[in-house]
Amino acid sequence: MAQIHDAVVGHYARLLDDSGILSLIDAELGLRPGPPGLPIAAVLTCLLLSINHTGKATLVEAWRIAAFCLTATARHRLGLPEVDPADVHQVLASSRRFYRAFDRLTTVLDPARHDRRARLPQHQADTLAAAWEDDDPAHSHKRELLQDIVTALVLTPVRWAKGRGYLRQFRGDVGIDTTAAPVFARPPRARRSTGELIASTEITAGWHHSAGNGPPEYGYSATLTVAASTRSALGSFPQLALGLVLDTPHKRIGANAITTLKPLATLGLPATFAVADRAYTDQQPGHFAQPARELGYRLALDYKVDQRGVQGSVHGTLFIDGSPACPLMPGRLAHATTGLDDAAIRAPSEELAALIAAREPYLLRLKQSANANGAVRFQCPAAGTSPSVTCPRFDRLHQHGPSRPTAVDLTDAGSEPLTPQPNPASCHHSLI
Repeated sequence: MAQIHDAVVGHYARLLDDSGILSLIDAELGLRPGPPGLPIAAVLTCLLLSINHTGKATLVEAWRIAAFCLTATARHRLGLPEVDPADVHQVLASSRRFYRAFDRLTTVLDPARHDRRARLPQHQADTLAAAWEDDDPAHSHKRELLQDIVTALVLTPVRWAKGRGYLRQFRGDVGIDTTAAPVFARPPRARRSTGELIASTEITAGWHHSAGNGPPEYGYSATLTVAASTRSALGSFPQLALGLVLDTPHKRIGANAITTLKPLATLGLPATFAVADRAYTDQQPGHFAQPARELGYRLALDYKVDQRGVQGSVHGTLFIDGSPACPLMPGRLAHATTGLDDAAIRAPSEELAALIAAREPYLLRLKQSANANGAVRFQCPAAGTSPSVTCPRFDRLHQHGPSRPTAVDLTDAGSEPLTPQPNPASCHHSLI
């Protein structure tokens, strides 16, 4: 393997220092008996170098870099001893020390520490895997600490980019997706001799089923949030990963997405649109949609054929393709996407695009972001100092009646249709 330049080693060492995870790890390790061993920072730096130079996050590749690819200056900086490649005993001792250092780290961070080199009977593996799911305070602490470490590593480059002005043109739009993270371990199987079910060495892994036509993959599901750009963006910026959660496939899908979004506010990043696929469309509102809106995001979701168009009504307000809208929106606009297949939606005709754009004046506008109880206030498009439509029915009921219309037959435009109006007289009304 070629020698790695000191500047590259310094970059990753600085990443670990600036992330703050080393202090978290040191606090967890505490004062342990025995010799100190290799520094944890050196092992983690070499793992990052391994990912950068080989594409593999394996201990064997990281150790090879530590033993054979660093300059004397870099080894001194990381606290790694010199290794004579011709001395077999030195090489073997170096390898064992490197592995033991990583073992110290996994010992204190694993909620269910066990020998991961052996395939356990499935019932024993299930007992250990429960530590990744239960409410035990010690287990919860380990899980939260692991996620804090991951979040800190992901957000440190983002913080650097923001400090250097690279995210000046970032408007706050993010894309969220869950993708497969395959593992080398084999899936569970039954013993041929006894029929006993033997677990995988990755006790919390499972089958990740993608929305596409490909076969399922055994491993984990990685929830990724990425800085997204739109065609109307004013300038370029790096589309960095803003969040990462690794979890058992098809568990906590919505909650993991929210975990990636929450820390972004601490960096002072704006929150605008969150774009997600159907895995998030099908989540319960309390798992994804509501907390995402409370964080200030507007949702752009992908719907199935039978979910498009008018999706229901709350307090007389229609929900049309995920957006709250006036119940008097003309039927041809409200039903413009009803029953359309994916191809028609993703490559809309000029006529369909015009109908969708014509919905905009009829959509309710955000009046107040989520309060302490999570309630979001919207305003009728015919109300306020700059209403987007003129509504004779609203004007009449607002002046002479205490209530708003609660239903409307969308198959009939009625005798009092709404008219898009950029500058009508001011009126005041809000829907909560």
